[in-house]
Amino acid sequence: MPVPSQAADPTVHLITLGCARNDVDSEELAARLAADGFQLVAKPEQADAVLINTCAFVEAAKKDSVDTLLAAADLKDDRTRAVVATGCLAERYGAELAKALPETDAVLGFDAYADIAGYLRRILNGERPTSHLPRDRRTMLPIAPVDRRAALASVPVPGFSTEIVSESGHTPGSGPRIYRRRLTGGPASPLKIASGCDRRCSFCAIPSFRGSYVSRPAAEIIAEAEWLAADGVREVLLVSENSSSYGKDLGNLRLLESLLVQLSRIDQLDWIRVSYLQPAEMRPSLVEVMTTTPGVLPYFDLSFQHASEQILRRMRRFGNAERFLALIDDVRRAAPDAGIRSNIICGFPGETSADVEVLEQFLIAAQLDAIGLFSYSDEDGTEAAGLAGHLPPVEIEARREHLSDVIEQLVAERAEARVGERVEVLIEEVDGEVIGRARHQGPEVDGTVRLMDGEADRAGPAPEPRDIDHLRPGDLVTAEVVAAEGIDLLARLANRN
Repeated sequence: MPVPSQAADPTVHLITLGCARNDVDSEELAARLAADGFQLVAKPEQADAVLINTCAFVEAAKKDSVDTLLAAADLKDDRTRAVVATGCLAERYGAELAKALPETDAVLGFDAYADIAGYLRRILNGERPTSHLPRDRRTMLPIAPVDRRAALASVPVPGFSTEIVSESGHTPGSGPRIYRRRLTGGPASPLKIASGCDRRCSFCAIPSFRGSYVSRPAAEIIAEAEWLAADGVREVLLVSENSSSYGKDLGNLRLLESLLVQLSRIDQLDWIRVSYLQPAEMRPSLVEVMTTTPGVLPYFDLSFQHASEQILRRMRRFGNAERFLALIDDVRRAAPDAGIRSNIICGFPGETSADVEVLEQFLIAAQLDAIGLFSYSDEDGTEAAGLAGHLPPVEIEARREHLSDVIEQLVAERAEARVGERVEVLIEEVDGEVIGRARHQGPEVDGTVRLMDGEADRAGPAPEPRDIDHLRPGDLVTAEVVAAEGIDLLARLANRN
């Protein structure tokens, strides 16, 4: 295949791995590239350059990132001339990753984001930029959160920019313009409210390569939410490394509460969902706003990580099973149908069989809607990697398998308990089946609702036309839950909003 003419606009394909925060970063990169003349294409084989936004969360995510880079490099031919790594793995390992993966043409850290188009053009012209030497990004900003704003002009932070474009060139009527281009459609979208983390969990390396905590100004977030709503988004998922800390560097630890109220006033926006809440930072005022404000979903993504007090202390985290259950009780008293999910780590250094039993009994009592389970693995540069009491991998896997079975049963029982409930459902897919999510189900991780029409549970073929045939992605409907299939729900349409 001939090499494309240099006069033609270069093409680029973006691949995003990892979390919703990375999704937003990729949309910022896409907007910058489009603004500088790049054409975004849907398939890697159509692209002059393939840009892969990598993940470095845990060992499995790092392996997935490396495998994706290698797979993209295998596609290189006369058309696809460059494979470039960006994102967390690239930032975290820099020159080390470039040396280990000579198949890639460049490894670009966060400092390159502001001139991503320039970097890609130079790479396509045969240049090979020197990969950065990683540094602890926490040292780049002042220790005191309130002193960080002035330093942002010289410290690149993904998602923080004063140069703004959008896919359509639309500019909100007030406030900052929005620098992102949506790469996927659909009625739901992540919305970044902050970047970085000030916590020092002993197992987590994220703060070292994502940096200190920096909140986006509320006016900027609201303007972006309005832009998303104008683009057809009905639900925004507020994301950051730690959403409950929002506002600490702006001088207001309760700023998240007022932000939620302001977002609820956006007419076209129906659902506002908050993710990544720290149990130790939950406060009655936040619970109240999240359970009483119209449009703000009573959805609590609480990062418990464990329930044994001695393990939590080794993790440099706070709380215990009793305190966590009290928080859950507070939430459910305020909103009995609230959705509560969490992530759990098993096999942490020093974990005993008694600790596992404490965790298991906590999970049984908590009745969570969704639980993410992770096996402990050492992360470079973390305190936990040097702790005594590391368990053999075979033991960690045995504990993971046991807890996985317990969790599968518990979340299925929790879903079954919702049979008979009336739930509001946001329709996301209409392709033969009609699939959506209820208010207690976060995007991609908490299960779905499959809608059946009023006759679908009778013998024989479904009648035509079906009650649900008029539904389209973005519709909000009320349905009655009639069955559960694991974590997923089956519901019958009740009426349309």
